[in-house]
Amino acid sequence: MRAEDVLADQQNQGQFNGVTVRKGTVGAFLANARLWLDESSGIDDKAIAERDILDALPALHALGLFDIVQVRDSALRELVSASAACPG
Repeated sequence: MRAEDVLADQQNQGQFNGVTVRKGTVGAFLANARLWLDESSGIDDKAIAERDILDALPALHALGLFDIVQVRDSALRELVSASAACPG
C-alpha cells in the first residue's frame, strides 16, 4: 500500500476508527517528539510541542500507530500511554 492509497493526493483528511485524521499527523508527531526530547529545546518550545503531541494522540491511537510502533524514550512512552488510559 502506498500513501495515496490511504489518502488521495487531493484529500487532506480521512476517517479512521471514527476519528478525523489530517494528512501529516504522523510526521508532525515525529517532529514534535524530537523537539520535546531535545535537551537544547527551550521550555516554551517544549510546552508547545507537548500540547501538540497530546492533541495528536487520539488520531494516532485511531490509526493504530502504537499497536505497531513502540516509543523508545520512557518519558515520551509514558506520555503516550497515559493519554491512551484517559478517555476523551
